[in-house]
Amino acid sequence: MSFLISQAHAQAGGPAGGGIIEFAVMIGIFFAIMYVMIIRPQSKRAKEHKQLLESLTRGDEVVTSGGVLGKVTDVGESFVQMEVASGVDINVQKQAIAAVMPKGTIRADASADRNKPEKTRKDKAKNASQT
Repeated sequence: MSFLISQAHAQAGGPAGGGIIEFAVMIGIFFAIMYVMIIRPQSKRAKEHKQLLESLTRGDEVVTSGGVLGKVTDVGESFVQMEVASGVDINVQKQAIAAVMPKGTIRADASADRNKPEKTRKDKAKNASQT
């Protein structure tokens, strides 16, 4: 039995574990990738949105994050007044403005709806009331 004990003591040790430096480098690389892939693009979008809100002026045609299309009639500190239809003004928070549309978008959209045949518009209204 003594020959088994000598063989057990003579076995080579397992491979050494990674050091703290290698671990720190791996964590650093992970955070660098996170910064480049997630944090930097998000902050860039936030900066662009802030510039968009600061450049809002009366007469701009905008769309909100809820999809409402309107023309800016007044710009306040934190709210914007929009005309969404003839004689219909609404107040929305500046943060809700998603994009500034090209001039003439509202007219082009409205005229496209007016050029549709009357039957199509009636069918849409009928289908909408049935659901």
